[in-house]
Amino acid sequence: MLAVRQGQAAIALVCVVLGIMLAVQFRTTQDIRSTIPFQRIEDLSQRLNQTEKERDALLNEVHTLRQASSVTGGSKESELIKIGAGVVALQGPGVIVTIDDSKRPSKPGENPNLYLIHDDDILKVINELWAAGAEAISINDQRLIASSEIRCAGPTLSVNNTRYSPPYDIRAIGDPQTLENALKMRGGVIETLQFWGIQVNIKSLEDVQVPAYKGTFRFEYAKPVKEGAK
Repeated sequence: MLAVRQGQAAIALVCVVLGIMLAVQFRTTQDIRSTIPFQRIEDLSQRLNQTEKERDALLNEVHTLRQASSVTGGSKESELIKIGAGVVALQGPGVIVTIDDSKRPSKPGENPNLYLIHDDDILKVINELWAAGAEAISINDQRLIASSEIRCAGPTLSVNNTRYSPPYDIRAIGDPQTLENALKMRGGVIETLQFWGIQVNIKSLEDVQVPAYKGTFRFEYAKPVKEGAK
């Protein structure tokens, strides 16, 4: 009987101790939760969850806009805009003009630069091609657009800030016969170049490929005019 009472007393004591421990732990947890750092963590966690929800919503919106863009991007008007901007590769009938420096030695007293290709020579060829109805032109692998530059850079030629050495490969899409006749007209640019021994070769082809413009567009000062603005 005594042993039973002792056992009951021990159990009761353990329960009391356990209750005290649970109470202390609960109190400690409440104290921790009431501290500013813990409140800050909970606040940050809530903000993080909200930000993640907003991010997911924006990603869904971007995905929707891209899908809409891909649908409208196939329209005829959108395709013409891309072609006009030069951001897509093109193919069609046209000419390939290859120009190289003269191999003829200069005569005594002559300026040797007369036998070399310069930027103004290339510009004259390009202008004749545009005037003859060329719809797309490239020099080597550089597509010519509104902001393209063609200038001498020492013994090389700079096109779209990329240097090239001769020979230069000019590709133009348009009516092959019209383009070739414009370049070969009597007293024209080709005849003048050949007078100094500049090597010019023109090929009329039914399939000429012109690459897309690979550079970037920068507009620091220009901006679209709003409708109705004067």
